[in-house]
Amino acid sequence: MKTPPMAAGWFYSPRQIWDYFITRPTTLKPPRTQFRNPIKILRELETHHWLMFIAGWLGWTWDSFDFFTVSLAVTEIAAEFGVSNSDVTWGMTVTLMLRSAGALIFGVVSDRYGRKWPMIINLALFIVLELGSGFCNTLPQFLGVRALYGIAMGGLFGPAAATALEDLPYDARGVLSGFFELGYGVGYLLAAMFYRALVPTTTQGWRSLFWFGAGPPVLIIAYRWWLPETNGFLVMAAQREAKLVLEKQAEGEGVQEGTHVARAGLRSWFRETWVSIKEYWVIFIYLIFLMTGWNSISHGSQDLYPTFLKSQVELDASQTTIVSCIGQIGAVIGGTILGYISTFAGRRLTMMIACVCGGALIPAYILPRDMSLVACAFFMQFFVMGAWGPIPIHLTELAPPALRSTAVGLTYQLGNLASSASSTIQSTIGERFPLPERCTEDGCTSRFDYGRVIAIFMGAVWAWMLVFTFLGPEMSEEERREQAEQAEALESMRKQGMTAKDIGEHMARVAWEAEKGVSGTGDETVKEVGVVEHVDKKDSIERA
Repeated sequence: MKTPPMAAGWFYSPRQIWDYFITRPTTLKPPRTQFRNPIKILRELETHHWLMFIAGWLGWTWDSFDFFTVSLAVTEIAAEFGVSNSDVTWGMTVTLMLRSAGALIFGVVSDRYGRKWPMIINLALFIVLELGSGFCNTLPQFLGVRALYGIAMGGLFGPAAATALEDLPYDARGVLSGFFELGYGVGYLLAAMFYRALVPTTTQGWRSLFWFGAGPPVLIIAYRWWLPETNGFLVMAAQREAKLVLEKQAEGEGVQEGTHVARAGLRSWFRETWVSIKEYWVIFIYLIFLMTGWNSISHGSQDLYPTFLKSQVELDASQTTIVSCIGQIGAVIGGTILGYISTFAGRRLTMMIACVCGGALIPAYILPRDMSLVACAFFMQFFVMGAWGPIPIHLTELAPPALRSTAVGLTYQLGNLASSASSTIQSTIGERFPLPERCTEDGCTSRFDYGRVIAIFMGAVWAWMLVFTFLGPEMSEEERREQAEQAEALESMRKQGMTAKDIGEHMARVAWEAEKGVSGTGDETVKEVGVVEHVDKKDSIERA
């Protein structure tokens, strides 16, 4: 596929810069005028598609669960360690700060060696670090364990997203991109439910929530272990190595099988990686700023909100759980619906509509002082996670194929790093606006105006993201059509009995012949690469 117009190349010419920005309004035109029935889209999926999607979704859901165990138990942890709430929120901040390190490490490994094992390793780390969190006896110990957890958490998103989405038919990607991202909301919902079930009712309190969080990853690991590597990665790896073989043969050099090809493939991967970085560096920077904004919206609306409900609104644990759960139900619905709509209305336009609606709901999200906050939380999180619905597939569309897992995971986590202090900033500034203390038989508790700070913070970020998303790039409909046709061709070859390795070698041959201007069936080339048994099938597909 040709280098997309949103790649860095357009940014070098002043005229191209002008042409880019002057076309931002016209590129908001919905790419399709007719919606497809989402039920029919999902019926096109095969068992393999569902199994791989569920594996990625489960990993991302439990990633979210483990993160929110801290935000839901801030007050309990602070009371046991004898520190302030803002001190404990550093447990969330250091987790977010270290996620980018995990995304870089495991993203690179995932792009080179596959999606499967990086995901399994990260889930295994979840088990160890969640258990360790529950055994901490001091705040420094707790912060240290949560920092290590941040590396594992950051390393999971890229492989999980690639596992869930890269083998899907094109139209299904928009629908299930929204549902995949909503694993984040489901994780919050599960964390809120088990917080209510375990923290107030067990002798170990907040520790029991962390210990419970170490259990389900065992089952997710077993499930992912049973599944194969993604077809998308296997095709890409085979294409890379076959291209190298063809180039060496054209130069009159022989390439031995096995280790020599693997080593050469590694060198080829490094070369492709460097080329992608040079061509897409502007996109990388844009995506980091984009994810900083969206992460600020989600963390700014969610992380300190349970503390606001308990401390300022004075809801009890059950009421706080109800508001949180209903809010995340809205998130699940909103992300799924807007993710589906983005396939037809466009990614940017969908996210901009969410910005406008979310900003308008800020007063209703903060001002009530009773259980009417249930409805307000539902609609606010509908649009918060609705804006996130197109994000996984939007990132995938803008990322270079050779660095898909790295680019998606790293830009997402660097955005998390930039927004990592959201809850600490809100908590620290909120403590500058004290409210009358709340006194009970057990003593008096300090209260602060967290609602004011949350409202101002979210208003500023919603407005910024409306403008920034409007100015940003998006894959054109022509490029989407090319990608859809390519996905259909790959699926057609797979159904005709070709393995992922055969498909990758065929694609390498076609691309090499097009680049060199070679005509004909290319039977000799195919024979040398080792896929002669599928020549007839490939040629018939190519002619079709």
